Amino acid sequence: MKQAEPHPSSGDPFVQILEGSPAKVRALAIATRQLIHRVLPQVVEVSWPRQRNTGFGTGPKKNTEHFCWIMPATAHVTLGFNYGAELPDPTGLLEGTGKLFRHVKVRAADQLNDPALIALLRAATTHRVPPVKRKDK
Repeated sequence: MKQAEPHPSSGDPFVQILEGSPAKVRALAIATRQLIHRVLPQVVEVSWPRQRNTGFGTGPKKNTEHFCWIMPATAHVTLGFNYGAELPDPTGLLEGTGKLFRHVKVRAADQLNDPALIALLRAATTHRVPPVKRKDK
């Protein structure tokens, strides 16, 4: 059975990080979140409303289990990669100069269909993060 894609609801902390953002940015953030959940359906999501970002990982620990994050900006959504400097990026999508962190500015929904972006996201789900813990039935 296919897992339902996450849609924000009023009790969702993800909604809080989008408060005050333009409608276009909110829509891009929701679509980016949905892409992450499609790439790794078992992803663990943790929102930090005061920091206005949401992290995604194989577990809840930000420093050891997260591989990417979403942060709304004024005219785009930042899709950040915790170990982006170490990921394969043959098309040069990643921006930034930090020791490890890199990001992609998502300005339009069609960017989320880019095979290079999807490949980056897939690589990030297994790079320097533990595997997803299986829940016994």
